[in-house]
Formats: sequence, structure tokens, C-alpha cells
Amino acid sequence: MAARPTAPALAVHALAGVVTLWALGATWRDGLVEPATAVAFGALIVVGELARWGARDGERDPAPLASAGALAYALLGQNAGRASGHGVLQVIAVVVASGLLGSVPHVAVGRGPSPDQVARRVLTVAFAAVCFQPLYNSGLLDAWFGHGPYVALVLLLLLVLTALCDAVVAALLLRARTGYPFGPLLRDELRGLLGIGSAVCATGTVIALAVAVAGLWALPVFCVPLLLTQLAFRRYAAVRTTYRQTITSLARATEIAGYTQPGHARRVAELSRAVGRELGLRESELTVLEYAALMHDIGQLSLLDPVPAGATARLPAAEQRRIALLGGAVVRQTGVPAGVALVVERQADPYREQPLPARIVRVVNAYDDLAEGAEGPGGSLNALEQLRLGTGRDYHPQVVESLARVLARGCLTRGVSWVTQE
Repeated sequence: MAARPTAPALAVHALAGVVTLWALGATWRDGLVEPATAVAFGALIVVGELARWGARDGERDPAPLASAGALAYALLGQNAGRASGHGVLQVIAVVVASGLLGSVPHVAVGRGPSPDQVARRVLTVAFAAVCFQPLYNSGLLDAWFGHGPYVALVLLLLLVLTALCDAVVAALLLRARTGYPFGPLLRDELRGLLGIGSAVCATGTVIALAVAVAGLWALPVFCVPLLLTQLAFRRYAAVRTTYRQTITSLARATEIAGYTQPGHARRVAELSRAVGRELGLRESELTVLEYAALMHDIGQLSLLDPVPAGATARLPAAEQRRIALLGGAVVRQTGVPAGVALVVERQADPYREQPLPARIVRVVNAYDDLAEGAEGPGGSLNALEQLRLGTGRDYHPQVVESLARVLARGCLTRGVSWVTQE
């Protein structure tokens, strides 16, 4: 069950909704300017939406071709040497209408774009169009920069500003939905601009410049490479999903064999990822952390008799260390990144010698073990208090406090906290 949108998220959604209604109403009233151009770019956005891949919640743009097409239309000033004449409101209307049309098949099977994704698209395209269209249609762009290479530099500057706008909006929405610190979220979004974000911006600029010279025939020529890339990413997303399902199934071996409580590995993985996000880990580091948390108990399969309730936090330090080393050895045979095995085998080390992911897994694993054995609604509070008492020797204080903040956003009860994370 997803968390309810907070006031900042609702404000962003409302702003996007107002802009959308204004644009659709004005375009319906005044009609389309250069309808052939609008239809061509609308078709490009529809194709991009139809080729959308199944990104997990919070991941990068799953429809880069549609985003590039929308950005290109916002930055389009000419079509084969003739002024295009469309304005800001028509850009927004065409992008929204085409995006909705292309999303129909995805919505029908329950995989449509989230409200956050729609709001980001609307506000980002509106920002780009507001920055470019009035400047071009008023003639100021030609007067200031002419038709030479300076125009490309202006477009590049606008793209940088647009990308920054998109990163800020994305970080705000994620901050409002999860409560994670804004700074690390913004840094993560800015890092993402170096990947698919830069490809979207570059393709959008090239399309706009190419259509200005060669006309609409440039659309298929310059969009095929990004479409092929998008299809390749779609296959990669499917492989990655299968890979994660395999790791999850392997992690459940300890539950099936009776060594750990049902759902323990999943709970530890979800809460570890939330704590890692709270501490500002990058997306790649969060993935390693999640995989390590899923497989952190795999070493218990070496035990002749299961630990009661799978609570390794109550075992002697030497036994915890032996289980961790055996778990790391098993993980190394699964083909996962070496960093995952390192986190698993070092979770029983003294916390001052551990890398941050191992500290997180150790704290969250102990929390779940302690809370599992407690009774009543105060079990989570008691478990957290025991962790705080152990910060002098066993648990890193900063990780424990980050866990407390994450749990506080989930009302500090295990049942509620896990529901809000799913």
C-alpha cells in the first residue's frame, strides 16, 4: 500500500493540473497552429509511451523517447526554415494529450504512469517552453543571437536549466512521499542526469535543430537510435527484475528451512534500503545494500539446529562472525556483485570497523529480531531502546538514529511501518 501524498506533493500535482487544464482549454478554444507538426510530435510521444519499460518506483524515466519528443517540441522554433508559430500552451496540450493516449494500454494492465511522473513531465515541459517559446516568437532570440552556433548554445543552456528543474521537482516529490532528506535525493537525481537524462536532453536538442532545417522527415531518422536504446533498456529491466526475484527466492531458503521467521529477509531489506536512503546512499549503493540485506542470514543454513526465532543478534559474537563468513562465502557463489558478499560477511564485525552498508544491515537485523520477540504495540519502541543502549559497543549511533527517524514516519509500530514501505 503506497503512502498517502502529502501537502507538498498535492501542491505540485495541483499546479500541474491547473497548467494542464489551462493549456487544454486554450488550445481547444483557439485550435492547433501547424497541426501537421503537432500531430507528428504527438505521434512521436505516443510511440515513446507505448515503448515505456517497467521501471521500479522512484527509478529513472521509463519513457525517454517520449520525454525527448516533448522536450524537442518545447524547443522547436522552425520547421524546414519556416517559423512554427505554436506557443507554450499548445506545447503543453499536445504533450499531455499524447502522453495520455500512449499510456492507455499501460493503464489498462495497471502499469500506467504515476501522478508524480505525469506532474514532472508537465512542469518540466512547461518550464522549457516558457523559457524558449516567448523568446523565439517575439524575435528576441534572432535579434540577440542570430541563426549561428550561438542558438545551439542557448538551447544547451535551456536544457541544463530544464534538467535542473526536473531534478528539483523529482526530489521534492520523493521527499514529500517518503520523508527522506532533500539534499541526498537531489544529489541522486543530479547524478542520474549523467545517464539517461543527458541522452534525453541531447536527443531533444538534436531533434529540434534537425526539424528546423530538414522538416518533419528528421523525426524518424533521429529517433530510431533512442528507440532502440529504450527497447534495450526494457530488456535490461526485465533481466534485472528476474535477477532480483532469483535473489529473493534464494533469501527465502532460510525461512523455508525454518531458520528465520517468515518475511524477515524482506522486512530487513526494505527497512535497510529506507535507512540507507535516509543516510544519503546512492542508488547503486542502495541496490547492493538491499541484496545484502536479503541474503544476510544465508549463513544460518550451515547450523545443525536453527537459532530460536532466527535471532542471531542474541548469539555470541564468535558464532555471529562464523555465520557471517559462511554467508559471505555462499553469496560469492551466486554471481552477485562482490560488494554484496562483503557486506554479508562483515555484518558481525565490530561496528567501528564495518563499512556503512554492513552497519545498516546489522542494526536493522537486530531491530527486527528484537521486535519479533516483543509483545504488544510497544515492541518496536522497546527494541529501539535496546539498540540505543547498545550504541556504545554493538551498533553505530548514527545508523540507530536514522532507523528511529524512518520508523517514526511509520508510526513506530512494526505492522504499520512495513505497510507504509510497500
